[in-house]
Amino acid sequence: MDYVVVIPAAGQGKRMQAGKNKQFLMLDGTPLIIHTLRIFQEDEWCSGIILVGNENELDDLRLLVDQHQVNKVDKIVPGGKERQHSVFEGLKAVENNPLVLIHDGARPFVSIESIHNLVLETVDSGAAVLGVPIKDTVKQIEQQKVVKTVDRSSLWGVQTPQAFHLPLILEAHERAVKNGYLGTDDASLMEHIGYEVSIVQGDYLNIKLTTQEDLLFAKAIIREREEQQSNV
Repeated sequence: MDYVVVIPAAGQGKRMQAGKNKQFLMLDGTPLIIHTLRIFQEDEWCSGIILVGNENELDDLRLLVDQHQVNKVDKIVPGGKERQHSVFEGLKAVENNPLVLIHDGARPFVSIESIHNLVLETVDSGAAVLGVPIKDTVKQIEQQKVVKTVDRSSLWGVQTPQAFHLPLILEAHERAVKNGYLGTDDASLMEHIGYEVSIVQGDYLNIKLTTQEDLLFAKAIIREREEQQSNV
C-alpha cells in the first residue's frame, strides 16, 4: 500500500517571527523539517519523498537530508510564490506512483496510524484529508461585532496529510492555474472542480507550528512522548 509524499517547505513563516525559514528552527536539538521527514522515513508504506524548498535554500535542505540520512528523499525541487504553486511543482516531480500525500513541513507530530487510515480511505475514494472536530465555539464576526454563533456540529479543522490519486490532484492543479484559482488547501482545488473529498479523523496533536506559542506546545508534546517511551 505504498505512496509518495510531497512536503512543501518553501514558506518563510513570517508569523513565527524567527527571522528565517521556520523549517530550520531547532526543536529538541533537531531542525523542524527533519522531525517531519523522519515520520515518513520510518513509515514502510512510504516509497519516496519529494521535498519542495525555497530556491535559495535547496543546498541547505540537501545538506540536512544527507546529515540526518533521510534516504527516502528522492528529489528536492524549487517551489513557487504561493504554497499552492510549490505543491504543484512537487506533484509534477512524482513518478510512477498513483497515490500521493501532501503534508506540511511544519507538522512534525502526525502519527503513522493516522497516515495509514488516510491512505486506506483514499484508495477507495480518490481524495481524502485528515481532520478533527472543532472544540471551540465559533462565531461569525463583522466589524468587530458578533453576527451569529455558528453551529459547530458539522465543522472540522482540516489538517495534513491530504491524499489523492495523482491524476486527480494534477488535474485539479492544472485547472486552478487555467482558472486563476487560489485555494486555501489542496482539497479545496478538488472541491473547486466538483470532486467529493472524504475526511478521516486524525488527532489533536497533529498541530502546525505557525507562531511562537506553537513551539511551546511542540516542546510539551516531545516531553510527553519521551516520558511515554521511557516508561515502556
